[in-house]
Amino acid sequence: MRIAILALQGAFIEHAQMLHELGVETFEVRQLQDWQQPKDGLIIPGGESTTQVRLLDRLGLLQPIRQAILEGLPVFGTCAGLILLAKQEDGHSRKGLCTMDIDVCRNAYGRQLGSFNAVGDVVGIAKDFPMTYIRAPYIHRTISPDVKILSTINGHIVAVQQGRQFATAFHPELTSNNELHHYFIQQVIPSRA
Repeated sequence: MRIAILALQGAFIEHAQMLHELGVETFEVRQLQDWQQPKDGLIIPGGESTTQVRLLDRLGLLQPIRQAILEGLPVFGTCAGLILLAKQEDGHSRKGLCTMDIDVCRNAYGRQLGSFNAVGDVVGIAKDFPMTYIRAPYIHRTISPDVKILSTINGHIVAVQQGRQFATAFHPELTSNNELHHYFIQQVIPSRA
């Protein structure tokens, strides 16, 4: 198994470390040539979503990545990765990959100083999972019955899955718990037909 990790911003190294602990090979995607390598899945880490969209577009990566996800490539988006996957932001269409039927609230928890940690359950995956939120989004609502809500914190949706797309508002890569990465490689990727 080989997982591509978008390496334009964010904690991409921490995602790679989690996957390496699970015995999974990874490679970084920084340009179109990187993207063209064989892969079984993709991780989109945090960072600043507007900057990531601009970079993806400028580097010629936005449309190829979007098309691959629409064609069934398994993807795991965290924080800004969740925002890039969302079709809507505050009820309006947005720029990005726009492959997941969710409506997000960007920077929902405020500035860097509004960052916090919580513990919550991720349905069918993990109990008492440590959740790190850094300028995090949350999901206002799902816009399709195909989206499964996996976790809520204080009434806000923070983890979802739609087919082979899995996304969290928090940063599981910044903890020592690899249960969500394990779920991605053991359940989301093998579901690929």
